[in-house]
Amino acid sequence: MQRVLITYGTKNGSTAEIARLIADALRDEGLETEVRSPAEVADVGPYDAVVLGGALYMGRWHREARRFSRRHAQALRERPVWLFSSGPLDTSASERDVPAVPGARRAERRTRARGHATFGGRLEAGAKGRLAKAILDEGRGGDFRDTARITAWAHDVAGELKALPEEV
Repeated sequence: MQRVLITYGTKNGSTAEIARLIADALRDEGLETEVRSPAEVADVGPYDAVVLGGALYMGRWHREARRFSRRHAQALRERPVWLFSSGPLDTSASERDVPAVPGARRAERRTRARGHATFGGRLEAGAKGRLAKAILDEGRGGDFRDTARITAWAHDVAGELKALPEEV
């Protein structure tokens, strides 16, 4: 059974929830999954594949996701990797492909990722950060995650992973 690490950088928990949705979909496809924050991962060696996600803040990919891609770059290039971003606080990510922000594009190149997807984000009352509070005060918060799209993407990842030769 192939073992997949799903790791993520998040500030208010939405990206962690997306990571768990992805893990559930991969498990449904018969893959073994572990969901961990980047700080909990010392070595990617035990995993056959990695899904790395990062929340978006002011056009930047989450720092923990960027650091993880740098710290484990060599090991990530030796296994299949997929990236995701979460963050647009509107329906744009469900309506069209939203390109990766610069930090995620660099991680794509650094890890030789097989793909990247951007999903809508969630920002609700109680969110941390001055900018988050300002957005909420303007009435622009909400939950824009499209769980059907996230799950479909994860099933596509599983299909690609299961189609790879065993030695990968």
